[in-house]
Amino acid sequence: MGPIEQRLTTFLEPSITGLGYELIGIEYVSGTHHPVVRIYIDKPDGIGVDDCERVSRQVSAVLDVEDPVQGHYTLEVSSPGLDRPLFTAAHYERVVGEEIKAKLHRPIAGRRNFKGTLLSVREGEVVIEVDGEERVLPLSDIERARLVPKW
Repeated sequence: MGPIEQRLTTFLEPSITGLGYELIGIEYVSGTHHPVVRIYIDKPDGIGVDDCERVSRQVSAVLDVEDPVQGHYTLEVSSPGLDRPLFTAAHYERVVGEEIKAKLHRPIAGRRNFKGTLLSVREGEVVIEVDGEERVLPLSDIERARLVPKW
């Protein structure tokens, strides 16, 4: 998680959890036009459009006051979906035994992209089986990771 995502999480998590939702994570994507602030939320019985609208209104009010993102940006509030993003060690622990895709900030053994079965989560690392080999990926080196949906 980068500094912008950390700052946004600090400002927004209390409001989101106060509404009864779990903040799964925040992505900040700078693009050619306006940056995107993407917020993933969840609750035990799932997320619908009304939930996203409710959180979006609350988050917009907080962002207007705190102004942690400079300039114009697009705000998106979403459920994590079938290809659930993984942000924390707890998220990885929930899906041990499942297939994940991870992209690293910098290569390990000449490789940045990994897809395989998540075997375990240990202090600051995840272990995945890729092409029959165990690979240890430091959590701090993972740029983004997602669960691979079962079709």
